[in-house]
Amino acid sequence: MVVDDSASIRQVVVSLKSQGYNVVVAKDGADALTKLDGTSFQLVITDVNMPNMDGITLLKEIKQKPGHAQSRS
Repeated sequence: MVVDDSASIRQVVVSLKSQGYNVVVAKDGADALTKLDGTSFQLVITDVNMPNMDGITLLKEIKQKPGHAQSRS
């Protein structure tokens, strides 16, 4: 999962799809939480400063979700 309020950053990382990776993008932390939907991600790349919910708060929220308690920051 890639979480960044910059469309250009999200687009660069989405290019990983062409290499066979499953990439989910979100425009901020709040958007990312809606896209978790019970899905487990091996990696979350997030910007720190974003509107609606910053990256640090997002990681704290993810860790509160069932199945993500063992996630590392």
